Amino acid sequence: MEKLQAALEKARRSRGGDVVMPVPRSAPVQSIDRTTERSNALWQALPAFEVNAEHLEAHRVVTRVASAKATPFDILRTKVLLQMRQNGWKRLAITSPMPRSGKSTTACNLALGLGRQRDMRAMLFDLDLRDPSVHAFFEFSPPHGIGELLSGTVSFAEQGVRLGDNVAISMAQGRIADPTRVLLAEETAEALARVEADYDPDLMIFDLPSMLVNDDTRAFLKNVDCALIVARAGTTLYGQLDTCEREIAEQTNVLGVVLNAYRHSDPTKNDE
Repeated sequence: MEKLQAALEKARRSRGGDVVMPVPRSAPVQSIDRTTERSNALWQALPAFEVNAEHLEAHRVVTRVASAKATPFDILRTKVLLQMRQNGWKRLAITSPMPRSGKSTTACNLALGLGRQRDMRAMLFDLDLRDPSVHAFFEFSPPHGIGELLSGTVSFAEQGVRLGDNVAISMAQGRIADPTRVLLAEETAEALARVEADYDPDLMIFDLPSMLVNDDTRAFLKNVDCALIVARAGTTLYGQLDTCEREIAEQTNVLGVVLNAYRHSDPTKNDE
């Protein structure tokens, strides 16, 4: 981890002033006062679903309840919340340089961890349209696919589901043809603006494809305030991480890098 982090910092310094400052995303539609009956009714009207705790844990989604396993994700949740609040950000993209880094697992854990914050409302959108997986984590098939939501064919009230009182999830039914076109389309931006205006979530999480595999994530980053990069220890190469961070920084703010599957020694124990 230390070598990777040092190399990344060196690359950042070498880029210096050459880094393109991101253009802030368009201002969202004015949100509804959540104290109104309509705002509360919209959330309560979303179809509720239950999760299988054993299935979630088998897939490393462990933040539904507080536990030692949830602690690393809880720390991440707190850091994300503090930094986003400080900057007035609401939309968070989660991506990785390459597949199988744990980005979707991180997105699901972050969403469920936010669900334990009773004074908050969070939304999770599965926008990895070539290889969606959020529905598999939750063992749920939505009545309509997320593509129908983004095209404006159906509303979020028809497509989204609610977990508990304060987490809403938009899942895919399967792969979508020509996902880059969908993610780049103005109608997608308009659909998400309507959702944000109607439901007024505190945080919108977008599980995006891996950055270096195709141009889907590049097509969508204009719609978010910041992005979190998930790298995998022992798998993600320094060059991949550097390229990923640099390309994201050209379009939006880099919130940080999460190193997944990193094992460090316990400082309370003697390594000998």
